[in-house]
Amino acid sequence: MSDRRRIPARDWYTTEPLSDGVTLISEPFIQPFYRCNMWHVRGRDRDMLIDSGMGVVSLRTWVPLVTERDVLAIASHTHFDHIGCHHEFEDRAVHSAEAELLSRPTRSNTLADPYVTDEIFDALPPEPYVSESYAVPAAPAGRLLDDGDVVDLGDRAFEVIHTPGHSPGGIALWEKARQTLYSGDIVYDGPLIEDTYHSNADDYVASMERLLTLPVETVHGGHFPSFSGARLRTIVTEWLLSKTRA
Repeated sequence: MSDRRRIPARDWYTTEPLSDGVTLISEPFIQPFYRCNMWHVRGRDRDMLIDSGMGVVSLRTWVPLVTERDVLAIASHTHFDHIGCHHEFEDRAVHSAEAELLSRPTRSNTLADPYVTDEIFDALPPEPYVSESYAVPAAPAGRLLDDGDVVDLGDRAFEVIHTPGHSPGGIALWEKARQTLYSGDIVYDGPLIEDTYHSNADDYVASMERLLTLPVETVHGGHFPSFSGARLRTIVTEWLLSKTRA
């Protein structure tokens, strides 16, 4: 039994309103490398939630923002830190290549094993949470997304960009009107993961090259702080150069 401090459920999440109806939801007591950015986007007709965190505390219970209106919960991919609360939402979407994982998650196929231990927390979730028995609940998707699909919120449209490499069904969402990219885990301003059990090196290179073709001004990634399009181009260019030197 861990003697680490435990955090009350009411204090587990933070919300940070940004511009353009975008709110960052995060779990501050998870260490940054494992702390998923959840992006809530307000639309005229409905809202969108990109990723749902670890699921160690109910998102719908403790973040009222996600229950105010109809919301589509999208999985950028199906690793444990991104889909833990997807089962709490009626409308769920994922790329077709990872639909089976969302429907039948296990500790191994979501990477909870080996990553979920007490060491990824600065303070633990409330009881009865136990890292050794942590598991992501099944959350079958009602909508399967593929490259080129559009998520329409009424006054806002997001193109699905299939970005395999980190995982086979990884996606980014591109809001052309605002030149904003929600990149998931294919790229963020921090150490990138290229060697999980279902990563693919060739796919990763192709996805990064594709991102360079988009006129991005703002990137909201799956981890770490948001950054500029100029920073994106630097990250991707340096990453691609590192592959040619390897």
